[in-house]
Amino acid sequence: MISPAPAAGALAGVKAVILAGGRGTRLHPFTVTFPKPLMPLGDTPVIETLLQRLIRFGCRDVTLTLGHLAELTKAYFAQRNGAYPGLNLRFVQEMEPTGTAGSLSLVPDLSSTFVTMNGDVLTDLDFADLLRAHREQGAILSIATHQKQVKIDLGVLKLAADGNVTDYLEKPEHNYPVSMGIYVYEARVLRYIEPGRYLDFPDLVLKLIRAGERVYAHRTNCLWLDIGRPDDYARAQALHAEERSRFDRV
Repeated sequence: MISPAPAAGALAGVKAVILAGGRGTRLHPFTVTFPKPLMPLGDTPVIETLLQRLIRFGCRDVTLTLGHLAELTKAYFAQRNGAYPGLNLRFVQEMEPTGTAGSLSLVPDLSSTFVTMNGDVLTDLDFADLLRAHREQGAILSIATHQKQVKIDLGVLKLAADGNVTDYLEKPEHNYPVSMGIYVYEARVLRYIEPGRYLDFPDLVLKLIRAGERVYAHRTNCLWLDIGRPDDYARAQALHAEERSRFDRV
């Protein structure tokens, strides 16, 4: 299903941070010498589809946090200079990894509500709906959430305390709400991130919950593929080839 047209200007004045410094270990050996955000969908790098989506919603200020093979990503966008007139595209390079939340302490001028996302997702998420829900909920952090079906390719036993088998489930399937790697933050979340200290996103979420802050899960059934997973990357390639018009272009 093709998502509705973006609400014009929904992200006007909202800064975005794309986390693009990971090593992409799940896509080895391709990402040993090639940064994961530049992995192509047809002739378009994954990270450009994210930029195009943000621009369509009115975002004009995007920072890429870089680490692994940062110079290749910078070089790519250097030769694309002028492709996105009116876009303020900045880079922050980590000399040492600081985690998926810790790297936010390096990004300047995050003084109001901002959007953050992993640089390896393909999505047609409605950012206007996400931002509206975040504000209505009064959350310090909102997590775009997708329902994921997980199949266990084994026979699963249910056991009593004495070791007797009480049930046998052959290759059961379970549904879980999972993070899409797309978030809306209030600027005051930065008080919980110590500059220079390693902090991954799950640890930040737990820190916020323990502090009594509201963390909201925004449920959506939009297209979402994690390009870092080989199966999702293969599906993304097929979707791009078969339904190119489904994905935003500037």
